[in-house]
Amino acid sequence: MSREREASRVAASSALQRGEGVEAADAGLERTAEAVEELYRLRDTFFPRDPAEKPAALRARADAALAVLDSLPPEQRKSPQQRAVCEFLRGKILDVFPEYNKEAEDHLSKAVKLNPSLVDAWLCLGNCIWKKGDLASAKNCFVLALKKGADKKILCQLSMLERSMAQGSEDQKLLVEESINHAKEAVMLDIKDGNCWYNLGNAYLTSFFVSGAWDHTQLHHSVKAYQNAEKDETTKLNPDLYYNSATANKYLENYERALSGFEAAALKDPDLGADTEVQKITSLLDKLVHAMKGQLRSKRLASLVSSLGEVNLKSSHKKATISILSEGLNKMVAVLGKVVLLIRHDDVAPLYYLTCDSDQSYFILSVYGLRNEAIKEGDRVALLEPYYRILNIPWKEQHYQFKTIRVDFPEQILINEKAPAPHYVIRASIHAQNKP
Repeated sequence: MSREREASRVAASSALQRGEGVEAADAGLERTAEAVEELYRLRDTFFPRDPAEKPAALRARADAALAVLDSLPPEQRKSPQQRAVCEFLRGKILDVFPEYNKEAEDHLSKAVKLNPSLVDAWLCLGNCIWKKGDLASAKNCFVLALKKGADKKILCQLSMLERSMAQGSEDQKLLVEESINHAKEAVMLDIKDGNCWYNLGNAYLTSFFVSGAWDHTQLHHSVKAYQNAEKDETTKLNPDLYYNSATANKYLENYERALSGFEAAALKDPDLGADTEVQKITSLLDKLVHAMKGQLRSKRLASLVSSLGEVNLKSSHKKATISILSEGLNKMVAVLGKVVLLIRHDDVAPLYYLTCDSDQSYFILSVYGLRNEAIKEGDRVALLEPYYRILNIPWKEQHYQFKTIRVDFPEQILINEKAPAPHYVIRASIHAQNKP
């Protein structure tokens, strides 16, 4: 599961500097804008061990920002443009909390009516409406804002919203493709903005699951984007960046990187649940290594794999054992194996099996895209074009080592010389925890 939070900076200062009816030297509004900036910086970087501390801290900072806004003299609220900025700032302050706030929506709606060119108000209004579940209206706000001109913050939020809209939609793949395209547009506007790269990483990660959790190219794109995001000192403060990057690495079976990422996320935000992910991975690795050690005696094993010689592949793939495989993808090769044990663990995907080949060599088979009833202990499997790795994973005082073959999609495996039945094929799904 990936996590997303709105990481857009408060742009009140930019609204003033763009000259939208307000002089940049207007000290009162500048002071309010700075207070709002500080409020949102607190929201995006303060992750106390006691989660109850954060709402209280936000409430105190929001009250202080409102006090600064209320202290503005009447002459600074005369023109429609000045009133628009004041309504925008008030709505933005009230919308800092994760819950929908009707009063915030009212003030932000007034802001865009008073000054339809106030792009930042459209952004905030879209986020506010999103919280009450009206995704179509939220998207309309972002689209209207983009008609004023390309804006990286708007594009990022639109990309994130499209991923949220994709959940359960018949147009899931199309919406995720649009999400990727908008994320790319945002990166092109500012290739040094870490939040744009983070958003693109999330789009690719979602695409991996929507496409059936087999196209690992999407995961590689995702990890690369997250690495670029980490170059931004501000984005590095976002614990979700490390959580989502660790998720991508987990499905790439880069377990050491996944463990490091989840640990970093847990340190930055103890309430994130990343420490549980660390425990799940170490528990899985313990089980995999234990399974490899609990091998059958040679006589029983020889009897178990004897039927592999009877397998007749109706394809041009060359039969092979794991001893002659190269690390990585082995094209036009098929490894025949006997399933010894289903290794149960805490996640739905992938499925893990202790398997042995015709040379009586054991390896871990990881399978994506199939229900666990599809493969049973004792089944013969033919692994077409296997992706083979020898994993060495140092972690704390432990060292995990085993050989593995990964099956990314159902077309890559035959079970007892037959393709998996359609009702055994599943498509993994991911639900981004959007926090607009």
